Amino acid sequence: MHPIVDALARCALFKDFSPTGLEIVAAIAQERVVPQGASIFVENMVGDSLYVLADGYVRICLRDANGRDRALGVLGEGDHFGELSLLTPGATRVVSAIAETEARIVEIRQKDFARLQAKKPQACLKLILAIAAGFGRNLSENRETLRSLLLSAAFRSS
Repeated sequence: MHPIVDALARCALFKDFSPTGLEIVAAIAQERVVPQGASIFVENMVGDSLYVLADGYVRICLRDANGRDRALGVLGEGDHFGELSLLTPGATRVVSAIAETEARIVEIRQKDFARLQAKKPQACLKLILAIAAGFGRNLSENRETLRSLLLSAAFRSS
């Protein structure tokens, strides 16, 4: 199996894709190796790509008020990140992604995704629906935390 197809097949976003669908997406994807400690993207940078982690670990972090990076979590093989950039061109990154180890990533750039929409809209729709479903699951799983944060912020401003 082609390394990019293999990486996509291990990612939850692509679980409902057929082998042909994976090949279609792999044709627009690029693979690259990121050295340990290197930034894949940084907070407030304009984003234009979705990433799938083929191998290694990536730390997701947020800069605190003192300018220090605070880890929110570590992603491993098969995880995806940066997916909002496919749906909102020009939007800035909310977090930073830094290679915790040497990491092999698969990148799908927004401009390549846009070209694929004209040729294979079904594959793009399937990916968009998977991204939306993932956001819905994350929102449901984090509902109480989000509610507490919003209430806390509302009481502070009162």
